[in-house]
Amino acid sequence: MKKVSVLIPCYNEEASLPLLYTELAKVMDSCQSYDWEVLFINDGSRDNTLSVIKDLRQMDVRISYVDLSRNFGKENAMLAGFDYVTGDCMVIMDADLQDPPSLILDMLKYWEEGYEDVYAKRNNRGKETWLRRSFSLLFYNILKHSSRFDVLPNVGDFRLLDRSCIEALKKLRENERYTKGMFCWIGFKKKEIIFNRGDRVVGKSNWNYWSLFNLAIEGITSFTTTPLRISTISGILIAFLSLALMLFYFFKAVIWGDPIQGFPTLVVLILFLGGIQLLSIGILGEYLVRVFNESKHRPVYIVREYNGKKESF
Repeated sequence: MKKVSVLIPCYNEEASLPLLYTELAKVMDSCQSYDWEVLFINDGSRDNTLSVIKDLRQMDVRISYVDLSRNFGKENAMLAGFDYVTGDCMVIMDADLQDPPSLILDMLKYWEEGYEDVYAKRNNRGKETWLRRSFSLLFYNILKHSSRFDVLPNVGDFRLLDRSCIEALKKLRENERYTKGMFCWIGFKKKEIIFNRGDRVVGKSNWNYWSLFNLAIEGITSFTTTPLRISTISGILIAFLSLALMLFYFFKAVIWGDPIQGFPTLVVLILFLGGIQLLSIGILGEYLVRVFNESKHRPVYIVREYNGKKESF
């Protein structure tokens, strides 16, 4: 019998977990031709998320959990899930019920047909502000036009991955992670499913604009060097423009003289060139920070407990 694992990273989700389990139980009970595992990753929650997960495990042996020693972030929590899931395939979903568990059955159908990565594409983005939606689409467009592989817009982490995909993702151990890009980078045979994303049932999202901005920076710096190329091209263009401007003022002074004028122009040029230099230094700094962090070779996450057993170090 094939085994299906459902991976659910959790951070402060105590209110939504009972509702999520009810929906998942309906799916698992309706499809008993598979052996099921639901693996919760408690990513350093500060509420009673871990206690709720342990209560669910006492009710249902299909529930497993990994308790991380602190909050390492969703991207790193997913890697912990890749390492600990035991299924022949794995479904990744959020704990807030915005990803409908009923869609898992459609994913399994395509998996049985031979697809190795069945991803869910949002037909709509649920209850989301216009500003947040616009920034998300802008980020996907930037990443799509600056990377050398296909980037899937309006596609999150909700997907089914074959064991071959899981093993490939386990080999990618970088600390600065953008998993949505990794799903595209590893390749494999993909299949798209369109769905309507729901609204969060209870609680509030842990993703604010600052968190989303940081994730966008991670995505761009992890999968493309285009910002560095833009910085280089800008430097070359400005150098040629400066040379042309220098020659213009030289011949102007020789032919018509050089009265003391142009102070505003001088200030604007200084501010413009200074801004370009600071921007270029900032771009270099973003990449150097990531090289620095990777050079430490620290573990991506630390596990405190797995299914009630303390991890030994």
